[in-house]
Amino acid sequence: MEAILKEQILDLIHREVIPAIGCTEPIAVALASAKAAETLGHRPEKVEVFLSANILKNAMGVGIPGTGMVGLPIAIALGSIIGKSAYELEVLKDMTPDGLVEAKEMVDKRCIGIHLKENVDKLYIEVICSAGTDSSRVIICHEHTRIVYVERNGKVLEDLRSKESSSEESREDTDLRLSFSLVYDFATGMPLDEIRFILRTAELNKQAALASAKANYGHTVSKTISGELGRKFLGTSTYTHMLAMTSAACDARMDGAMIPVMSNSGSGNQGIAATLPVLSFAEDIKCSEEQLIRALMLSHLMVIYIKQSLGRLSALCGCVVAATGASCGITYLMGGNKTQISYAIKNMIGNITGMICDGAKPSCAMKVASGVSTAMLSALMAMEDKVVTSVEGIIDEDVDRSISNLTSIGSKGMENTDRLVLDIMTAKSC
Repeated sequence: MEAILKEQILDLIHREVIPAIGCTEPIAVALASAKAAETLGHRPEKVEVFLSANILKNAMGVGIPGTGMVGLPIAIALGSIIGKSAYELEVLKDMTPDGLVEAKEMVDKRCIGIHLKENVDKLYIEVICSAGTDSSRVIICHEHTRIVYVERNGKVLEDLRSKESSSEESREDTDLRLSFSLVYDFATGMPLDEIRFILRTAELNKQAALASAKANYGHTVSKTISGELGRKFLGTSTYTHMLAMTSAACDARMDGAMIPVMSNSGSGNQGIAATLPVLSFAEDIKCSEEQLIRALMLSHLMVIYIKQSLGRLSALCGCVVAATGASCGITYLMGGNKTQISYAIKNMIGNITGMICDGAKPSCAMKVASGVSTAMLSALMAMEDKVVTSVEGIIDEDVDRSISNLTSIGSKGMENTDRLVLDIMTAKSC
């Protein structure tokens, strides 16, 4: 592999696999609020927020770290009061009890307005802060930390929008384009010391899983799996260990625990699901450090590859994507070759494609567990050279075209589904 290509892939991984505290959609809104407040120069008296439908959907029902509260108003208030934009997706990590009290007071004063913004990128956040005669405006677009516009009192301080393409697809075309072979060759062939950094994902996400055991978060999916009934009917095995560890981190994260995780492609749950099934399986089979590093890299880079054409946010649940990466890593750890790993991908696509995203929320831990379960089954079948064939459904003989079929369904075919899901969510009285 050419040195320039290696550096491009490494740079891509470092951009896409980063720490995050809390669900990335409300945290990205908090980031924009923090930047707008910083630009204003003093405490805002009023905050108006305009969001794309996908951001709104993913931020409505999820816990905000360290608050015991759910939803956007408290995230916006915290961002504008104690947030630091330099921290990016860890924007709220300096939160204090006093800061939380102030933020709750801001919410109670009803000086925060939240609105749907039509005909914009699927990932679009616009925050306008005002106090007296001063005002500021900040826009994040396309990526959770990509601030493309900053304005104060009508004066433009930064405007990257002219560099942004009018469509998500054409923007993605300017990036490095991955393929299954490129992902596989990189993960299995790179010098170990150059990719050892991926172990940090295992360290951080396992800490989140362990921290989850200290309280009852969300729907306690992990504790249900490892509890009395879980042990009675599911048993205790490598399989249940994977389910429990992965859902534990998701339980805590979706319930608003102040616990950092390593995200992938803008999603903490994707980072968790790409990491912990592979780590848990590796620990149970007592594999070598090199095997773990390469399996983790294979999993994470596969997720990045699929998300390149699917987009940051879609109607398709990210668990499908992340679990597909995990299935690749598990198959590799089972001793699978390149062909068998491609079989695992096809088995995943042939099974759980179509799982909808109905926002970030505690029950995401159940979807993550479903993804991990399918990842294990897909790997087992692949190791026996059993694969969903090209005469079945959306699977193509070529694995890259199979992935393209998956992402086309998620990014284009399910657009009406996405709108209907948002309509259902916003129409509920609760």
